[in-house]
Amino acid sequence: MDARGLSLPRPKSKFEPAGKKFMSEYFGLDLGTSNCALARVADDSASEILPLTQVVSANGIGEKPLLPSAVYLAADGEFPDGAPALPWEKSGAPWFLGTFARERGALQPDRLIISAKSWLCHAHIDRTGLVLPWASETVEKKWSPVEVSRRILVHLVECLKASGSEPGHLVVTVPASFDEAARGLTLEAAKLAGLGEITLLEEPQAAFYAWLENQGPDWRKQARAGDLILVCDVGGGTADFSLIAVGGQDGQLSLERVAVGEHLLLGGDNMDLALAHAVSEKLATAGKPVDEWQFLALVQAVRAGKEALLADSALAEVALGVPSRGRKLVASMLKTTLTREEVHAIALDGFFPVSGPEEMPVIRRAGGIRESGLPYAADPAISKHLARFLARAKANVESSPHLTGVVGGAERLARSPLLVPDAVLFNGGVFNAQVLRDRVLDLLGKWSGQPVRALDGSRPDHAVALGAAVYARLRATGHGLRIRSGTARSYYIGMESAALAVPGRLPPTKALCVAPQGMEEGTSHAIAGQEFFLYTGEASEFRFFYSEVRAGDVPGGLLPDASELEESAKLEIAIPPPPGHEPGEEVPVRVETCVTELGNLEVYFVHEPSGDRWKLEFHVRMQ
Repeated sequence: MDARGLSLPRPKSKFEPAGKKFMSEYFGLDLGTSNCALARVADDSASEILPLTQVVSANGIGEKPLLPSAVYLAADGEFPDGAPALPWEKSGAPWFLGTFARERGALQPDRLIISAKSWLCHAHIDRTGLVLPWASETVEKKWSPVEVSRRILVHLVECLKASGSEPGHLVVTVPASFDEAARGLTLEAAKLAGLGEITLLEEPQAAFYAWLENQGPDWRKQARAGDLILVCDVGGGTADFSLIAVGGQDGQLSLERVAVGEHLLLGGDNMDLALAHAVSEKLATAGKPVDEWQFLALVQAVRAGKEALLADSALAEVALGVPSRGRKLVASMLKTTLTREEVHAIALDGFFPVSGPEEMPVIRRAGGIRESGLPYAADPAISKHLARFLARAKANVESSPHLTGVVGGAERLARSPLLVPDAVLFNGGVFNAQVLRDRVLDLLGKWSGQPVRALDGSRPDHAVALGAAVYARLRATGHGLRIRSGTARSYYIGMESAALAVPGRLPPTKALCVAPQGMEEGTSHAIAGQEFFLYTGEASEFRFFYSEVRAGDVPGGLLPDASELEESAKLEIAIPPPPGHEPGEEVPVRVETCVTELGNLEVYFVHEPSGDRWKLEFHVRMQ
C-alpha cells in the first residue's frame, strides 16, 4: 500500500525520559542557526529529545535540551587553570561550543562565532575559507562556516553516542529555501564529521511531521480535505514558508507540498539587532555611547531580555548590563533597561506590521554599495515577505493544472490576490511568543476575509528535530503519512540560442526545463523528439537555473529567455569527444534527466551513434 495513505500511530508519550532503551532507533538532527536539537524515535513510537552535554560554565559540564549554535575561540592564557573537558575529550579544547560559548562571547564578542548556518548559504564569500568570526581582529586562527558546521555535527553525534546509540537512520534538517550549494556544503560538513551519507529534510516539513506524530490519528480533527496549511517557520536567522495541501479520496487524506518560499535571512537575530540599536541610542542620549565591541555584547544582552518580556506578560522591563573594556576582561558595566513597549514597538510592529495583501517588501536597498557581511533581507517586515510568498505561491499554482486541482480549483484562486491558507502551523523560536502568533493569524484573516486558525500542539523549539526523526523512521519502514513533495522548484539548463549573430549584441540564453517542480526521487525523463548540439574537447560552461513560480513547465520545455529565472549554479567542464570526432567539434545529443534517491539531479547527454553518455549533476534534495 502507498505509505502516503497510512496514518502515523499515536505516540505512547510525546517526550519520554532520556535513557529509555529503544528497539529500532531513528534520529533527527536540527542543525539550527541559533540552537540545535537532537531527537530519537522508535518503531513503537516512543520518542525523546536527547540531552546535549556541553560546557555550561568556566569550570562545569552539564546537559541541556538545546545546544546554542555558538562557538567561542579562547585567547591564549584566558583560562590558566585549563578548560573543562567534555566526556569524549582527553583534555579541554581551546574553544567552547554551546551555552558557555554564547555567554562568554557576550563579554568578548569578537571571539564569538554565531549564525554559521547563515554564513553557509552566503554565496558571496568563500564558505570553506577561514572567515569567522567575521571582521574579528583579535582571533589568531579563524574557522570556516563548513568547519563550524562540522564541529557542531561531531558534538551532536558524540552526545548521541553518550546516550547509548549509534547514528544509523539519521536525518539532518535544512531550511526549505537553502540553495543547492548550501545543501551540498551541509552534506560535505556531515561527511567530514564522519556521518557518511545522510538524508536532508526541509525544516517546515520536519515541523509538520512532528505535529502529525504528536497528534496521532487525531490530526484529522484539526485538518480536513480541502485545507491549505501554511507552515510558518521563523527562527533565529531565517524565515521559511511552505504551503501543504490536504487532499482526500475514499475517506483517505493525503498531503502535498505546493509551494516553498525564497531564502530569507530574517528572524530573531534581526530583531535582536534592531533592539540593540534602539537601546544603544538610548544609552547615547544618556551620555553613555557604546563602541562597536560593546554593541556586539549588547546584542546578546537584548536577546535574553526580549525572550523574557515576550514570555512573561507580567514583566514591564528587564535590566541589561553592557561590559566596558579595560585592563581586566570586564572593567565596568553600563546599566540600562529594555521595556515591554520597546519590544512590542520593534519586534511586533516593526517585524510584523499590519499591512495589506498588496504591500510587498523592498527587495534591495537603494545604495549602490554596502559593507561586507551577511545579506540580510532589505525589508524587516515579515508580514510583507509573507504576502509576497503567498502571491508567488498563487502564480506557481496557477501555472500548473495539477496544483490548481490540489488547492481546490480556480474558484479558490479567484478569491484573493494571495493564496491564503486555512490554517497555520507555527514553528521556530520566534513563535514561542503568543503575541506574534496572534498577529500572523490576524493578518491572514484580514487578507482572506475569514478566520484562519492555528494548528494546536506545535513545539517550536524541538519540532524540527523530532519531525526529522519521524521522517527517518518513515523512510526506513514505509509506515506513516508522507508529504508528497519531490523537487521544490523547477530546474533548467541554459542553452545558447541559434539566432543570427548581430554586432554588439549577444544572443539570449534560452532555458531548457530538465526537472519540473515535484519531480520525485527515483524518477527520470527522456526529452524525446528534440536534438541538441554539445561542444566537446574543450572547457565549456554549463549554467543551471530554477524557478519557484513555474510549476506547470514540463521536461523539454524551452523558455526563450533565461533572464526571468534565478541562476543557481555554474559548472565548467571539458567533455571528451566521442570516437571519430575531433576536439572542438559539436556533436548531436539527446538529453535525459533523473533525480536519484539521494536527491541529485543528473543530466545526461546521450550521443546515440557511439553510445557515449556524459553526466552533469548537482544536489537538489528538497524533501
